[in-house]
Amino acid sequence: MILTAEHRALADTVLRFVDKELNPHVPAWEAAEEFPSHAVFKALGNLGLLGLKYPEEFGGAGLDFSYSAVMADALGACTCGGVPMAIGVHTDMATPALARFGSDDLRREWLVPTIAGDVVSCLGVSEPGGGSDVAAIRTTATKDGDDYLINGSKMWITNGLKADWCCLLANTSDAPPHKNKSLIVVPLDAAGITRQKIRKIGMMSSDTAQLFFDNVRVPRRNLIGQEGMGFAFQMMQFQEERLWGAASSLRSLDRLIDKTIAYTRERKAFGKSILDNQVVHFRLAELRTEVEALRALTWRAIELYISGKDVTRLASMAKLKAGRLSREVTDSCLQYWGGMGYTWDNEISQAWRDSRLISIGGGADEVMLGILCKLEGTLPKVGH
Repeated sequence: MILTAEHRALADTVLRFVDKELNPHVPAWEAAEEFPSHAVFKALGNLGLLGLKYPEEFGGAGLDFSYSAVMADALGACTCGGVPMAIGVHTDMATPALARFGSDDLRREWLVPTIAGDVVSCLGVSEPGGGSDVAAIRTTATKDGDDYLINGSKMWITNGLKADWCCLLANTSDAPPHKNKSLIVVPLDAAGITRQKIRKIGMMSSDTAQLFFDNVRVPRRNLIGQEGMGFAFQMMQFQEERLWGAASSLRSLDRLIDKTIAYTRERKAFGKSILDNQVVHFRLAELRTEVEALRALTWRAIELYISGKDVTRLASMAKLKAGRLSREVTDSCLQYWGGMGYTWDNEISQAWRDSRLISIGGGADEVMLGILCKLEGTLPKVGH
C-alpha cells in the first residue's frame, strides 16, 4: 500500500506527540502502574486523533481505517506498550460498533465526547471464565420496563479503573449463544458497579480492572444496534482490532532491533564487540527481515480491508505473526543485552514483558490458528 502525503503528515503529528507528551513520562507512569488517561486523551482529542475513521457529524475525521493503522504504527515509537494499548482500546476497540450501529442520539451522547477526549472508554467482553471464547460469556442484561438490569463481571478490562463508559457485551435472551448477545453502552458511574485493579507482569502503565455488575440499571435506549446482534458486531470489529495490533508492533520491533545493534556494537567481550560475532549480526538481520515480512502482510491486509474485502484470514495471520515475532525479537534482543537486559528498568526487558500479551489479548494464538485452519479446511471432521 502506498501511503499518501496525508498519511505521512498524520504519522509526523503522532510521532511528535509521542516524543513530547508520552515518552518523557513513561518511567514515572510505569512505576505508578497508571497514566493520566483523561489528560492524555483530551490532548489527543484536541489534535483530532481520537476519531480518525468516524463520521464528521460526530466529531470524527471521516477517513478510512488506513489512517488508524498509520496512527497505530506511529504509536509504536512510545517506549512502553501500555499507553498505546490504552489509546487503541479507546479509538479502535470500544467505539467501532457504537460509531457504525448506534442510534444518532446514542452517538451524540457518547461517541462525540469520546472522540473529543472528554470521556474515556473501555470494552467489556472478556470474563473470569474465559477471554477468547466470546460465545461463552455469562453476564446478563435482563429487561425491566424501559431499562436493562445487568449482572455479572468482566475481566482484564483495559482502561477499566478510569473509564467513564463501557461497551459491554451481555446476554439479552435465551437464544443460542451466537444470537443472544447485545452490545450496550454502560455508564461506569451507575449504581451497582465496582472495580478491582488487576496487577500484571507487563503493560504496567495501562490500568486494568475487573468490573462487577450487581443489578446495574441502564436505559434500553443504550442498546447499540439491534438486540441479539452483539456477537456479530464484536466479530466484525475484531478484524480492525487485530490489524491495529499488528500495525502497532512494527515500529516498536524496529526500534528494539536498532537499540540492540547500537548496544552490541559498543559492548565488548573477548576482545571484540558483541555485534562482530556472526551469530549475533546474522540473527539481527534475520529478525529485521521478519519484521519487514510482517509489515508487508499487515499493509496488504489493510489495503484489502479498506477496499471492502473480508480479511479475516489475513488479519488473523498478521495478529498471530505479530505476537510470535514480538516474543522472538524481544527475547533475542534481551539475550544480546546480557545482564543489562535482565534489569527491570531496561527498555528491552520492558518490551519483553509488554509484548507477551500480544499472543493472548484480542484472541490467543491458538484461536488465530483455529480460525486459519477453519478457513483452510484443515480442521478434523466431527466424529473422526
